[in-house]
Amino acid sequence: MTYVTFPQEKSLDFVAIGRLCIDLNANEIHRPMEETMTFTKYVGGSPANITIGMSRLGMKTAFIGKIANDQMGRFIATYLERNAIDTSNVVTDRTGAVTGLAFTEIKSPTDCSILMYRDNVADLKLTPDEVQESLIANAKVLLISGTALAQSPSREAVFQALNYAKKHGAIIVFDLDYRPYTWISPEETAVYYNLAAEKCDIILGTREEFDMMEKFEHNPEKDDHITAAKWFDYSAKIVIIKHGKDGSIAYTPDGVGHRAKSFPAKVVKTFGAGDSYAAGFIYGVMQGWTLEKSMEYGSAAACIVISSHSCSDAMPTAAAVDDYIERCNRGEITAS
Repeated sequence: MTYVTFPQEKSLDFVAIGRLCIDLNANEIHRPMEETMTFTKYVGGSPANITIGMSRLGMKTAFIGKIANDQMGRFIATYLERNAIDTSNVVTDRTGAVTGLAFTEIKSPTDCSILMYRDNVADLKLTPDEVQESLIANAKVLLISGTALAQSPSREAVFQALNYAKKHGAIIVFDLDYRPYTWISPEETAVYYNLAAEKCDIILGTREEFDMMEKFEHNPEKDDHITAAKWFDYSAKIVIIKHGKDGSIAYTPDGVGHRAKSFPAKVVKTFGAGDSYAAGFIYGVMQGWTLEKSMEYGSAAACIVISSHSCSDAMPTAAAVDDYIERCNRGEITAS
């Protein structure tokens, strides 16, 4: 059954808006950050990673965002261009804002943390008038991510992008991507997340992220069905609620909860899984696959990324995902 129909006449498959930053991943793994001396630099930010993932899977992609007028900003722009991502709407900041940094700590495959530097960052300086309507008008999918809603003027820029997407018939995907340190209060977060979610066709997030959105609502049992049902009264056609090791469930307006099998992985670190899962899942849905097959594809893509040191660099091609699934099915890959 087809839950979402994508506008086929558009020449651009996918455009995302939001955070562009630098990931500095610890080279000395199995150590606390206090003892880590060297890091490897990668492009980061959930919407950036998802866009890179979509591009690697063969989709025609673009990004809407703002970068610092410095070496880090130029590194990001060059990396996106090398990955065949249209950067015509990646704006350079002129106010002296800096590039956000995310230092990662990899103590063990299950004990990972991120130390973020997010003061005066360029990506939150994107203004509504810098969002190109023509780019969104030409796209089948617009992806927004929650972090971009945390501050003005980026917040207004996202809502302007949502208006353009609605006007021109793009399918809107909301990756909740909740990062508490960018927000003033839980109340502010809940209000703006809900306002954005009302406009979206596909919503993806963890159970904890949906709990945050329900601050003003009554769902004491944290019931997925109650959570998902609310959004079907608005624009949503698919709501994916992720439960960590217990897997993900895709809910649809017919009340069905779709589950898919997961795959083993030799885990190096946990971050990056959500971004690669989103890219694989959206790619699958755009191919017209069932939700279960799309979720499996996302799960396999996530396994590849968490088995690697990087996030953006590790985003797999379609051939790599297909190969991973085949090898898992043959029993050649087992969990670490």
